[in-house]
Amino acid sequence: MGLYPTSGLAGRGPSVTAGGVVMRIHRVRSEFVVAACDAELLGRELPVGDRGRTVRVSGDFYGEREVSVEELLWALERATVANLLGSRVLRIASEHGHLAAEATTDLGGVPHAEIFAMVG
Repeated sequence: MGLYPTSGLAGRGPSVTAGGVVMRIHRVRSEFVVAACDAELLGRELPVGDRGRTVRVSGDFYGEREVSVEELLWALERATVANLLGSRVLRIASEHGHLAAEATTDLGGVPHAEIFAMVG
């Protein structure tokens, strides 16, 4: 088995596609960082600020492999940090209790959220 499961998890039934969500897990020291975005955002340049700057939505950060809803939720349940970009991925996180709708912002006009687990 790889870093995260690829099919149905116990108690969740069969694997259901997240409908175009890509994800990558980064291990940084003791952090479990989940980066996920709507697949169609990959490669886009999003404007930030008022000085003409942009940020590129990169597969190096967000991943390039589409994942199932179960894989995304498995990762979010373990995340110490999550960076989520796009209406689809934010809807899934919100529907499953990982994110409050009022806790979102936008990045270049695209819905965005960051989640930090407070452990101690």
